[in-house]
Amino acid sequence: MASVPPVAWVGGALSVGVGGLYLTGLLLTGGEIEAGTTVRGVDIGGLSREEAALRLERRLPAAGPAELAVRVGDREGTVDTRQAGLTHDIEATLDRASSTGADPVSVIGGLFRSGGDIEPVVRTDGDKARAALVKLSKTLDQKVRDGAVSFTDGRVEQITPRTGYALDVDAAVETLRTAFRSGAVDPVTALPAREDEPKVTAEEVRRAVREFARPAMSAPVTLSAAGERFTLSPAVLGKYLALRPDGDGRLAPKLDSAGLRTAPAVAGTLDKLPTTPRNAQLRADGDKVAVAAEARAGVKVTDKALGKAVLPLLTESGAARTGEVETRRTQPEITRENASRLGLTEKMSSFTVEFEPAAYRTTNVGRAVDLINGSVVMPDETWSFNRTVGERTRANGFVDGVMIFDDKYTKAPGGGVSAVATTVFNAMFFAGVKPVEYGAHSFYIERYPEGREATVAWGSLDLRFTNDSGKAMYIQAESTDTSVTITFLGTKKYDEITSAKGPRTNLQQPAEKVSTDEQCVPQTPLEGFDVTVERVFRDGGREVRREPFRTRYTPRDEVTCEEAPLGPLS
Repeated sequence: MASVPPVAWVGGALSVGVGGLYLTGLLLTGGEIEAGTTVRGVDIGGLSREEAALRLERRLPAAGPAELAVRVGDREGTVDTRQAGLTHDIEATLDRASSTGADPVSVIGGLFRSGGDIEPVVRTDGDKARAALVKLSKTLDQKVRDGAVSFTDGRVEQITPRTGYALDVDAAVETLRTAFRSGAVDPVTALPAREDEPKVTAEEVRRAVREFARPAMSAPVTLSAAGERFTLSPAVLGKYLALRPDGDGRLAPKLDSAGLRTAPAVAGTLDKLPTTPRNAQLRADGDKVAVAAEARAGVKVTDKALGKAVLPLLTESGAARTGEVETRRTQPEITRENASRLGLTEKMSSFTVEFEPAAYRTTNVGRAVDLINGSVVMPDETWSFNRTVGERTRANGFVDGVMIFDDKYTKAPGGGVSAVATTVFNAMFFAGVKPVEYGAHSFYIERYPEGREATVAWGSLDLRFTNDSGKAMYIQAESTDTSVTITFLGTKKYDEITSAKGPRTNLQQPAEKVSTDEQCVPQTPLEGFDVTVERVFRDGGREVRREPFRTRYTPRDEVTCEEAPLGPLS
């Protein structure tokens, strides 16, 4: 028998040993998964891939978190992992756990090692994860809040600044995947977020309170304006005071001066100030002009001036919290000192119209006189009755009275004001100034001079004249229950002005009418006619010119008022 070479024997023995180990490994492992292999505590060692898949499908989901506790900034919440599309990928996990092959090296190596614990592979549905995170951001995102200081009923209130956080949805998907894979249940996962730091810091809030807010609310502030004093309590000041951040995050005081101006503590005092100037009141003293009442300047306090006076006092203490509000003064046109320089030295003309007493006339004439009295007409300026008196309405102080409308008497607000218009017209006539617009009544009224009278109607007929005397003019208006007097004061341009009336011409007889109108006013008949009145100017004892005023009066029909007959009974 031939001997076997040692090397070959050894080699043969080696071959037999390896072969035995290989066979033993195949018998012992009995499948694809190495012994001792676990996935999140689920033992799948020694199982076939199919067996391991079934076991993991039953038990692995229970080992994964159903909810993940998360945090964005300092706010916490939870994410439902199923709604966020986070699941375990069984097939990929088994790929990681399975033996690498059936070759002798892998099989024999399995005899000398155990599989150990394997991290499961996580599958993520990106769309679901992002949708869940967007929904979460609506509750966990936090807007940045600047530090602030406010005032309530004279108290200082501080608002703590807060950092803002906005969830970074795309970056947070991977953070969720990692937390789910690790099986985190108790720990809170911080999700990535963008931070927004407040511009007004806590330190700035403390500074503003220390340096301004507390001193501002420490005591009242006392102000005076044109001799009138008023005090503002901390509660009133705080209502209109605020601290607003500037571009550098520094809180600066802002005062709502317009609002403060309306506060009763302020308005009650400042509203007493005469906001419009009052001219010196003049009167005729024989042929001269005398001062009946002194002029008064108008005083105005602007919102800006009020704020400028208040703000510096808020950081003061004691007696230093008292100040003066700057006022804007408007000087009157006419004062005792300048009246003569303006030419207001003599009576230019004066005219009086008398009428039967009636309550409505007393009211309406008196109201028009109040509005006209003291009118100043500067050289070359045009004066207007309608602009001065305004619309004759109840809101303007006028009541219903008798007036001419559509060639007959009727009742309307402002009736009787034509007496004032006629008086102004005659004062203008004899002062010698230039008429611009005027119109007579449609039919003649006996108490007025023929051809030298005027009426007015809002929106259609005005009484206007231009002061061409070369000097200023002042209109003095007076009334009683039965008369109205208008006097022009200024400087005469002519020595004397008189009136010359011509005869009535183109006579026309009135008609007879019956009216059942509820507003009917009876009227007596009067013929219609034309008349011309001349204004005669004399200077140096001689006539220098004449100016004609032509008027056409329609007949004044006789009107009888009767009740309307009743309609037929049903």
